[in-house]
Amino acid sequence: MSKTVWIAGASGLVGGFALERLLEDEAITRVVSFGRRASGPDHAKLLKRVVDFARFDAGDAPPPDVAVCALGTTIAKAGSKDAFRAIDHDAVLAFAKAARAHGCPAFVLVSSHGADATSGMFYMRVKGEIEAALQALGFTSLSIARPTLLLGDRQESRPAERAMVVLSRALGPLLSPFRGRPIEARVVGRAVAALASETAPGVRVIHTGDLHGIG
Repeated sequence: MSKTVWIAGASGLVGGFALERLLEDEAITRVVSFGRRASGPDHAKLLKRVVDFARFDAGDAPPPDVAVCALGTTIAKAGSKDAFRAIDHDAVLAFAKAARAHGCPAFVLVSSHGADATSGMFYMRVKGEIEAALQALGFTSLSIARPTLLLGDRQESRPAERAMVVLSRALGPLLSPFRGRPIEARVVGRAVAALASETAPGVRVIHTGDLHGIG
């Protein structure tokens, strides 16, 4: 059965790996990538759409069978809490609502370890709030990936995160039995693509340990 996938955030670390795997999947005949700029390789089954997430318009994009969202930033990079929320909550929700309006039954979200709508930490609270908002949209299938610290090469500089990555690589073997161990971004991307290919009814939260197994 052929499948059309929408993806937002394909220019990011996890989204790039997810897009790569989606394009390799023979069961997927069309991938539509939405972003603030065109990104991704030239590929016969890839459509690139430049959008303003504050006023999201899918245009003539074909209806999706599943939508994948890997949008995300940091408060430091966004510049403020409001700017962070505009991306990690508002843009994600706008994308999800558009997918739902086009009849999309399944959604895959890249969230974060520790996401909790009642958290005292702003970052975790926003992540938890968007998870709750997506559940309220009524997708037949909703998969929420909650990776821990991502290991991989980013385009932008994040000095504090690089220090954490170095420490996490050193401590990885000690953390491996636990959910808190770091995970390679390429593994998360592959897992997200697999979740998009094999959607299951209901809400499913996938933590780092299971993401390792899937990806």
